Amino acid sequence: MHMDIVDLRQFYATAIGDHTRRSIGQALSAVWRPLSDERLVGLGYAIPYLERFKGDSERTINFMPARQGAVHWPFGEPCATALVFDEDLPLPDASVDRMLMVHALEHCENAEETLTEIWRVLSPGGRLIIVVPNRRGVWARVEQTPFGSGRPYTGGQLSKLLRENMFTPTAWSDALHFPPSRNRFVMRGINAFERLGRRFTPAFAGVVVVEATKQLYQGLPVRQRQSRRVFVPVLAPQSAGKNTAQSKIESR
Repeated sequence: MHMDIVDLRQFYATAIGDHTRRSIGQALSAVWRPLSDERLVGLGYAIPYLERFKGDSERTINFMPARQGAVHWPFGEPCATALVFDEDLPLPDASVDRMLMVHALEHCENAEETLTEIWRVLSPGGRLIIVVPNRRGVWARVEQTPFGSGRPYTGGQLSKLLRENMFTPTAWSDALHFPPSRNRFVMRGINAFERLGRRFTPAFAGVVVVEATKQLYQGLPVRQRQSRRVFVPVLAPQSAGKNTAQSKIESR
């Protein structure tokens, strides 16, 4: 299930949330190529990381899954966020150059459908960057952080999922090598934990970061979608269903 938008905002407003943003931001910079006026879309709660790339992109928006909730962003500017279903994005084909998924893939009801939809909206040669909890890391086992809910992945599982859905992984990185603790000793030694973790234990990082490009040459059989969104009017009279059933009986 998705972590609520209120909890996500509160986490990133704390000291450990700020260190999380910095650690993942460094990992993103390691795999991110220059934007050069490209169209950038964040999916999930990518706001803490879109800020560092927003100035270089032609336009930047953040789609937030309906189960998570949405907030206004950027602050003090016209809103660039929208509430969406991640397997049915409100974008035309090949309309996005770059997509960043944070706090998203691990919560998808159907990861294959979501990746297929992302493939549809990415332009030829478009790039997808995913930040996902590492199954081998400690962060995936601590529910007090946003990375302790949803489905974590290993690098191998993520690579297999991407290749099966017409993406080619091109670059890898990792982040969150410090323990997910608010202990004063841990807070003081975060930089040392990060340096040692990157050098000696990258396989046990808190998150895996991967960049993948859209494949254009692979042909796959058409798969029937497993999930369909049905909108039910919230203000429908309670008697509407009874009247419909009664009319069917009378017509017989």
